Amino acid sequence: MPDVLLFDLFGVIARNQSPAAKHTLTTVAEAPAPAFWDAYWRLRAPYDRGEFTGTEYWRQVATALGATFDKERITELITADIAGWNTVDESMIALIRQTAASGTRLALLSNIPEDLANHYELHHGRWLRHFELIAFSCRTGLTKPNPEAFLWCCEQLDVTPEQVLLIDDRAENVYAAEHLGLHGHLFTDPIGADLALANARACRSGEPASGPPYGSITAP
Repeated sequence: MPDVLLFDLFGVIARNQSPAAKHTLTTVAEAPAPAFWDAYWRLRAPYDRGEFTGTEYWRQVATALGATFDKERITELITADIAGWNTVDESMIALIRQTAASGTRLALLSNIPEDLANHYELHHGRWLRHFELIAFSCRTGLTKPNPEAFLWCCEQLDVTPEQVLLIDDRAENVYAAEHLGLHGHLFTDPIGADLALANARACRSGEPASGPPYGSITAP
């Protein structure tokens, strides 16, 4: 049974961008939403891997939009981007605290740029301290669903893939992890995550589980 719980951050512990946060970004950029979000996500992976600074990333977004962002505009965009990803789900924070208190090993694996990683370390240390390993892509250079991102975590934790349960809200990440031998739970809400962890504890102690193991999925 899994010895380590490997959590995703955004969409699991932290909430995804709200409509208001998205509107703020497009307003600051003075760009139409479809074109803005196409550039935002198409250029995001190198930023998440630490290959671009925030300034470089937003300059590339501007170029893709056929625009120019000055230093002040870029600072506003970085600030708005961080604010849009900053809200955490307190019920998940409580679950993490409870799970850590039970003695379970916890790790965190997130696709995240340096600007946002610095913000989380500065403002969310109260619960980040529960994680034995924090694998931020901007520090490792590895983004999910690259298999190396999961294997890097296993190596750092000194465990085999079969000893890890990934809790992630993106199916492609769960598929990639399960292909390597990790257990996977496709996160939809805190209740489902709580049940998955309860089932894992029950299986570990030899008790009957109350539902399917982890809520895992199988790649087609």
